[in-house]
Amino acid sequence: MFSNITYSGTLTEQYEQLAKHLDALLDGENDLIANLSNASALLNYFLEDINWVGFYLMKDGELVLGPFQGLPACVRIPVGRGVCGTAVVNNETIMVDNVHAFPGHIACDAASKSEIVIPLTADGTVFGVLDIDSPIEARFTSEDKEGLERFVSVLIKHIK
Repeated sequence: MFSNITYSGTLTEQYEQLAKHLDALLDGENDLIANLSNASALLNYFLEDINWVGFYLMKDGELVLGPFQGLPACVRIPVGRGVCGTAVVNNETIMVDNVHAFPGHIACDAASKSEIVIPLTADGTVFGVLDIDSPIEARFTSEDKEGLERFVSVLIKHIK
C-alpha cells in the first residue's frame, strides 16, 4: 500500500530516496504496464512544476503512448522527430529548456515549455522513453537528469 512520503535533504538525496522507494514499490512485480503505471504515478507525486509525465514504448519502429499522468497525449511519435524521437536516435537523455526552440518539437500540450526525455535501454537497444514536461522554462537541472537516470535504471531492473 502506498502512503505519503516526505522526501528530505538535498535534491540528490531526495532522488536517492525516490529510487529506493521505486525499487521497493516494484519488488516482486514484473508486469510492464503495471510497473510503468506505478512509476509514472510516483514521479507525478514526487516532481513539482510538471504537467505531464509518462512513457512511450517502441512498437513497429515508432514510439507509442504508454502509461502516463497528465492530459491526453500524442499517441505515436516517429523515431527522430521531436524530443522523444531524437532521444531514441541518440540513445541519450535530452533536456530542453525551451521546447518551442527545439527543431521539430511536437506540441502535445501547448502549456509545456521545457522537457526532459530519458531513453529506456536494454542490451544497447532503446525500447522506450520516459518523457516529462513542465509549464516552466528551464525547469530541469543536471541534478534532475542524474536523479531521473538513476530512477530509470531501477525501473529497467524490474521490467527487463
